Amino acid sequence: MRRLLSALVVALITALTVTGCGIRIPTDPDGTLDRVRDTGVLRAGASPAGDALTVADATPSGPLVELVDRFAASEGAEVEWTVGGEEELVGRLEAGALDLVIGDFSEQTPWADRVSVTRGIRGVDGLGDRPVAILLPLGENAMQAALEVFIDGEVEP
Repeated sequence: MRRLLSALVVALITALTVTGCGIRIPTDPDGTLDRVRDTGVLRAGASPAGDALTVADATPSGPLVELVDRFAASEGAEVEWTVGGEEELVGRLEAGALDLVIGDFSEQTPWADRVSVTRGIRGVDGLGDRPVAILLPLGENAMQAALEVFIDGEVEP
């Protein structure tokens, strides 16, 4: 009887501890989404991608940029853009200096072993019927889930 009571107490304490910890699923081990929300800054990398993402005077523009701007606004943030080549931007993403990278990426991007890749997004002006993917830091699942849910509501399938 004493063991049963002890087991019940341990189970109750464990349940109360876990539920009181604010554990969310999915989670970001490095806290990307929480940091974006807390600081009001989304650090995005942009690599030119035809008409979907152009760069003039180090300022990116186009439908992909507008999509990221709207996502940031939905999270209470503004975008701080970094323009560069794919290799440079992926390196910065891996180092934690960027929160996402946009460009001419597909779901089968060769960078997929180093970063996380969203589902292909269809219907982006300037890319025709070709789906495009957004790159994120590996393991930042809450950030990726928030972005993909946002995209689902913004872009027609």
